[in-house]
Amino acid sequence: MGEYAIEVMNLCKSYGAIMAVDHVDFTVRPGELVGFLGPNGAGKSTTMRILTTYLPASSGVAKVGGFDVMNQSLDVRRQIGYLPESVPLYTEMRVEEYLTYRAKLRGIDRRLRNQRIEECLEKCRVREVRRRLLGTLSKGYRQRVGLADAMIHRPPILILDEPTSGLDPVQIRETLNTIKALAGEQTILLSTHILSEVEAICDRILIINKGSMRADVRLASLAEQSPTYVVEVRGPTPAVQNWLEKQDGVSHVEAKPMGEDFTHYELGTIDKKDVRESIASGIVKQGWTMRRLDLRRPTLEDLFMDVVIRDKTFTR
Repeated sequence: MGEYAIEVMNLCKSYGAIMAVDHVDFTVRPGELVGFLGPNGAGKSTTMRILTTYLPASSGVAKVGGFDVMNQSLDVRRQIGYLPESVPLYTEMRVEEYLTYRAKLRGIDRRLRNQRIEECLEKCRVREVRRRLLGTLSKGYRQRVGLADAMIHRPPILILDEPTSGLDPVQIRETLNTIKALAGEQTILLSTHILSEVEAICDRILIINKGSMRADVRLASLAEQSPTYVVEVRGPTPAVQNWLEKQDGVSHVEAKPMGEDFTHYELGTIDKKDVRESIASGIVKQGWTMRRLDLRRPTLEDLFMDVVIRDKTFTR
């Protein structure tokens, strides 16, 4: 497979004057589980459809499993399992019948076919509906049958677009556990709108906004950033802010007025220094009233909002 399971270079997709994917670059190494995030219309699904050869790019290069998606599409399809956001199923077929049909299309040896079907029925929690017609299943079950279909030939690369869409909380947890268990053995590119899902299972995230790649960050690096301290104080705002800015270890202070004469202050720090004890004792000595002092660590939601709302770019 080479150094990268997925390699995207200067990828573009335009619809007339609209640039849905605008010079996107990223790579995914074998065995990685990467979350692919962005608001609606950001270009996530378009990028995934290009990677899975369902949609041609306007320009640029994309390789999956070492094969070019434009010139070696059949080789790419042999390397991937793809779960689209809307799962296309033959509604008149039964679950087990459908998976058998898909296993045959994938060229799975007949001696291994039943074993693979049983494994996927179990892993995707659809064993209990194996004899049900697909057309009678709920959206959640159809989604899990689609995941079983994507996994059935044990592809080295899984590309999953909203795999937990329509699932209840228990099903979401089970599906995420299934996906996480596959990481390492398989390369997984996972798209979702639910940030908590990404934090639960992914090691790295990509954020796309307005067609452009805006963040490529390992989640572990968020915990390594200096925290923000939140303080609520009753006292003269200019004087309190000036005093806070002069404290050892404080890099900057933002003040936001609140009701009851309290002001909300957010303190940035230098070198992750814990300033809570000195701030608390100092405020008391100044004769001001403090009703809150919290430490707030950077979260994936903070990063996402910085990218989508404040239009920042991150690479860590």
